[in-house]
Amino acid sequence: MPAPLNELGILVIGGGIGGLTSAIALRKAGHTVTVIERDPTWSVYGVGIIQQSNVLRAAQELGLLDGYLAAGVGFDAVEIFLPSGQKVARIPGHPVAEGLPANLGIGRRALHKLLGDAALAAGAEIRLGVTATAIEDTGAAVDVTFSDGSAGTFDIVIGADGVYSQTRAMVMPDAEKPEFTGQAVWRYNFPRPADLDALQVYNGPTGVGLVPISADLMYMYVTTPEPDNPRYPTAGIAAVMREKLAGTSAAIRALAEQITDDEGVVYRPLEGMMLYGDWHKGRVVLLGDAVHATTPHLGQGAGMAFEDSIVLADELGKAATPEEAFVAYRARRFERCRYIVEKSLAICHGQIGKGPPVDNAQATAEMFAVVSQPI
Repeated sequence: MPAPLNELGILVIGGGIGGLTSAIALRKAGHTVTVIERDPTWSVYGVGIIQQSNVLRAAQELGLLDGYLAAGVGFDAVEIFLPSGQKVARIPGHPVAEGLPANLGIGRRALHKLLGDAALAAGAEIRLGVTATAIEDTGAAVDVTFSDGSAGTFDIVIGADGVYSQTRAMVMPDAEKPEFTGQAVWRYNFPRPADLDALQVYNGPTGVGLVPISADLMYMYVTTPEPDNPRYPTAGIAAVMREKLAGTSAAIRALAEQITDDEGVVYRPLEGMMLYGDWHKGRVVLLGDAVHATTPHLGQGAGMAFEDSIVLADELGKAATPEEAFVAYRARRFERCRYIVEKSLAICHGQIGKGPPVDNAQATAEMFAVVSQPI
């Protein structure tokens, strides 16, 4: 007899933000959760990430808010600058509760530790250096074969394994694929100036953002046109990043002189996708970047994954069957995720001349209003 939906045995594929928040939400709901992660070192790169008001609301719901506030730094506004360095707008965020910041900057390693520790404390089993090599949905359960030769049977499987999701490729081989946008992002850490109390966004063909992530640290992200999708070797990449900033404002060029450590540069081509059809097949369902990978222009990639995790756990607790839960989960998430993916891509295309320019100040204010709405 199938297990009742409040006592499911669940496999989560992927130990990143979506997988870990899913594990925490599902354990809170009383399910048995196993997480597999292909990286045996379970590592993340050492720059930062923006977590906006909707993520703080989600963290509060999962009992993680105090850890978030202790590990990061809050700020309440986004400042928009012209390429010349002239400030043209300061946009207030939408705090979800009195006393909370509208946004929070946090180091990715600090966030990874926070979520990993919380998933383990909640009772999730986490297996590192393991992938799923076969997924067979029998109708009543899902039989999974693992790369270490072991196997298991689960009530449902969640693919939270990112934009290049192996789970999606295995169960939905004809689904949309990630597409390169023509742009890439560079990231680097710097000492934080004492007066940096907002996310600062510099518009232009080379876009720049400065994000506080601790009392004494910030990171810079830089978006650049990369039409040929090049790959840069680590040796000399700091000099390349400095060169990319040659046409920016005087303040940014001055910061660029501090970019000297090749190992400290994080470079990533920007690829996006949106799964417009079903988000599940049988007892296998996708979340996060596996189903709606967004470019970072609105800072909501992690936020959408976090919200997915809460909504999926909620719908599993209300449904009579996995199918019913999965359909309801997609219905609640689709328009919000589509908005983030498509609006972010429109900003990207506007920056590199593949579409009309987008007013960043207006887009940011609109996004704050959208994500402040309940999930």
